[in-house]
Amino acid sequence: MALEGVDVLLVEDDPVFRQLVAAFLTNRGADVTEAEDGQTGLDKFNQARFDVVLADLSMPILGGLEMLRQMMSNGAKVPAIVISANHVMADVVEALRLGAADYLVKPVGDLYQIENAIVQCLNFNTQPDIQLADLDELSYQELEHNLSLLEQNAEAAKSVQQQLFPPSEINYPKATIDYSLFKNDNVSAYYIDSASVDDTHIVVYMAQFHPQDNRCAFASVLLKSFVDQKLRLYREGSSQSVIEPFNMLSYLNDKMSKSRLDIYIDIIYVVVELTQYRASIAKAGKGLRTYVRNQQGLMPLILADSLQLGILEWGQPSMQHRNLMPGESLCISSSHQQHKEMLLGDRFRGLEYQTQIPPGGFVQLSF
Repeated sequence: MALEGVDVLLVEDDPVFRQLVAAFLTNRGADVTEAEDGQTGLDKFNQARFDVVLADLSMPILGGLEMLRQMMSNGAKVPAIVISANHVMADVVEALRLGAADYLVKPVGDLYQIENAIVQCLNFNTQPDIQLADLDELSYQELEHNLSLLEQNAEAAKSVQQQLFPPSEINYPKATIDYSLFKNDNVSAYYIDSASVDDTHIVVYMAQFHPQDNRCAFASVLLKSFVDQKLRLYREGSSQSVIEPFNMLSYLNDKMSKSRLDIYIDIIYVVVELTQYRASIAKAGKGLRTYVRNQQGLMPLILADSLQLGILEWGQPSMQHRNLMPGESLCISSSHQQHKEMLLGDRFRGLEYQTQIPPGGFVQLSF
């Protein structure tokens, strides 16, 4: 295993996220010591030898920056990797100035980012890519270790899922993603994500899980994990699936149907080729809609209903290709009229708990 024998000090005040990261690193071979705040982390650092420190910057009692400052003041040469929320990037700059080796930005949707950061800062001689068998093993290990917790603990499920959701506006070099999702319960039955694949492709997808219960939190984790696997393989030059919506939904159905979650997914998966602004759209299920937005409003793109993901006898998704004109945006929305009206009003809020608005929402990709 890639982290065999590595001693990690994990300092994180969020107990659910700390548990997930600790279980992941342990499964990858590391010896993990946990601390719930900066002062406890500093005390444990002074009592033992560690190969790397992994620390959140925003913590009670003693913040991550001050903890690192005190560690470094003692002449410590242990590399540190910091984790920060999007709105405190100034703290990341200060952490790097203090000597931190790397940083990650919350939400950390793919835990392999943490492993890769540790490997890189320790200059390990490991294989350059992670084997798919390891990824599959991890997914099922995470499922076995954490599904019972998420099913029984609504707050834990809520915390896990909220780690995955991006800010309400995501600015890529050639595109912008805006969204609103509304939930009436602790856990959202809807999930959105996006990625700038390379200079010429961008991906965005929206999913709805059935039934709506705490399993939706882990379904979000798995869905993002499986998409991120294909994204990583594309960047390594070994797979094109992440920019092929038909193949991507076939792959996701195979993975989700074998996950033992017993959950079904409506999903719309969009890839836009940015030189010609050609959109390729795949749809499974029937709960979501796709629109082209222009000065005249929302124009629906007709994609036939098909079977949801998660069914072993699943057939194939509905497909459509569309060239976007200057000034046009591409939107995915749940079917409630109120959501479409809010989309037209540019009411982008990110993920919200809202009892006055039906569950669901919308995402917009503009250029």
